Amino acid sequence: MIRGKIWKYGKNVDTDAIYPARYLVHFDPEEVAKHTMEDVDPDFMKKVKPGDIVLAEDNFGCGSAREQAAMALKYAQIGAILADSFNRTFYRNAINNGLPIMSLKGVSQLINEGDDVELDLEKGTIINHTTSQQWITAPMPQFALDILNIGGAIAYYRNKKITG
Repeated sequence: MIRGKIWKYGKNVDTDAIYPARYLVHFDPEEVAKHTMEDVDPDFMKKVKPGDIVLAEDNFGCGSAREQAAMALKYAQIGAILADSFNRTFYRNAINNGLPIMSLKGVSQLINEGDDVELDLEKGTIINHTTSQQWITAPMPQFALDILNIGGAIAYYRNKKITG
């Protein structure tokens, strides 16, 4: 279960805006986090708190296959990304990096910025505690939950090798 305050963004938020190319020289998680969403919302890192949820319209994470976009959101301690739809490459990069992600067509029109929302990836439930509304979407596949629960694909496959 992930519960946090909603920060809402529009359609086609691309990976170049989530984590701009000019910062690709940085590898330190704290430095990377400082520039998360900078080209979408320059005050993002001043407003967001650990565990908060980013909500977006269609095609979140489009553009380049920049894995650093998902990494930046994770390093910024975002609790999850919720969107109407995701770019497929970003979706997989998020899971590989241990960043929880959930989609439901039209959800961006049902939830407002600042709402207190809870996501249950295992059950596929979205609860808006601000409005007392609830929705159901497809639960996250077990293999993806396993990757998220251990912290990402690298940890998952290292563990698989150790445990057989």
